[in-house]
Amino acid sequence: MSTELMEALTILEQEKDISKETMLDAIENSLMNACKNHFKKADNIKVVMDRETCDFAVYAEKTVVEEVEDPEEEISLVNAKMMDSKYELGDVVQVPIDSKSFGRIATQNAKNLILQKIREEERKVVYDQYFEKEKDIVTGIVQRYVGRNISIDLGKADAMLTENEQVKGEVFKPTERIKLYVVEVKNTTKGPKILVSRTHPELVKRLFESEVTEVKDGIVEIKSIAREAGSRTKIAVWSNDPDVDPVGACVGMNGQRVNAIVNELRGEKIDIINWSDNPAILIENALSPAKVISVAADPEEKTASVIVPDYQLSLAIGKEGQNARLAARLTGYKIDIKSETQAIESGELPANYMDMPMEEGVFESDIYEDDVYEDDVYEDDAYEDGIDEEESYGDESDE
Repeated sequence: MSTELMEALTILEQEKDISKETMLDAIENSLMNACKNHFKKADNIKVVMDRETCDFAVYAEKTVVEEVEDPEEEISLVNAKMMDSKYELGDVVQVPIDSKSFGRIATQNAKNLILQKIREEERKVVYDQYFEKEKDIVTGIVQRYVGRNISIDLGKADAMLTENEQVKGEVFKPTERIKLYVVEVKNTTKGPKILVSRTHPELVKRLFESEVTEVKDGIVEIKSIAREAGSRTKIAVWSNDPDVDPVGACVGMNGQRVNAIVNELRGEKIDIINWSDNPAILIENALSPAKVISVAADPEEKTASVIVPDYQLSLAIGKEGQNARLAARLTGYKIDIKSETQAIESGELPANYMDMPMEEGVFESDIYEDDVYEDDVYEDDAYEDGIDEEESYGDESDE
C-alpha cells in the first residue's frame, strides 16, 4: 500500500506539479476526517505518517481507568495491561485503529477530500503559471467560436478572447496558432480566468521584445506607443548605445524584423520613429511620413502648433485624422495642424512667407487632441493608402 501510494504521489508531482508534501498533508486530513465521521469525534485521534516511506498509522489516545464509562476516550486497566504491562491507572495509551474498519460513507468522504485537494492544487498550479505571464504574450491555439467570443487553448488552461479584445476584421480558423497579450489573470473557484487581447498596445511592444534582440536586452527602448488595432501603430524608440540605430534595429535587414511583426498582426501598418526629449522634434517625427515646416510647443500646457506645406496637410492629418490622432497619443500633446496658407491667414507666418527662401523650420515644442478632428472635417483630404511600403513601418525623417 505504501509503495503504491508513493508511486501515485510521484506521478502527481511529475504530471500535475503537485508536491508530495501537499498531498501527504491532504491524506492526513482525510484520515482525520474519516475518523471524525466514523467515531463522531476526533479530539483524541492521531495520524502519524512517515514522509519517506508513506507508511501511516491511526490511533486513539485513551486514558487508563478502573471502570470504562466512555469507550471512545477510556480503556480499562486490564486491557491496557494486555497491550503492555507497564501501563497504570491514569496513563494514556495509544490504541491502534484499523482504517479498513471505517464505514463506506467515512471512506468515501475521505476519498472526496483528497480529490478536492488535488483539484484545488491543480487550479493553484495553473493560476501561478499564468499569473507569471500576466502583462506578457503567450501563444494559443484557436478552439472554436463561442458566440462572438473565441475560445483559446493555452496549454494547461483555456482563455476567452472577447469581442472587445478582437481586432475588427480578424477571422481565425480552428487549430490556428496566434499570439495574445495576457491582460489579467483572475483566480476563481472554477480555475484561473485568463483575459487575453489582440488589440492591446502592449502586444506590439512585447512582439518587438521577442523579435528584436536589442529591445529585449534593453539597448533599445520603446519609449511610447500608440495603436489603432488592425490599422496602424506608431512607436517611438530610443537607443542607450550611440552606436546602435534604434529605428534600424527595429526594422531589421530588409525590413525582416518589422515585417515578421506586421505579418503576426495581419498586415497592420507600423511606423517606427526616433524618440527625442525635445517635444518639437518628437512631434515632427510622430507626424511622419508628412514633412513639417515648424513646430511651436508648450510643454506646460501640453499643446503644440504645427505648420506643414499645403500639399502635405492631408498626409499630416491622415485618413479620417488617423495620423494626427496617433501622433497626439504617442507624444501626449494636443496638436493643432495648419497648412502654410492657413498659417499666413492666421498671422502665424508673415504675409510674404511664400516669397521667402526655404529654410529649415524652427522647432520649439508641440497640439492635436484625439478628438479634435471630426471624421467629416477632412473627408476630402484623406490620403490614399498607396504610400510606399517602407513608409508604413519605417521612419522617413532625417533624424
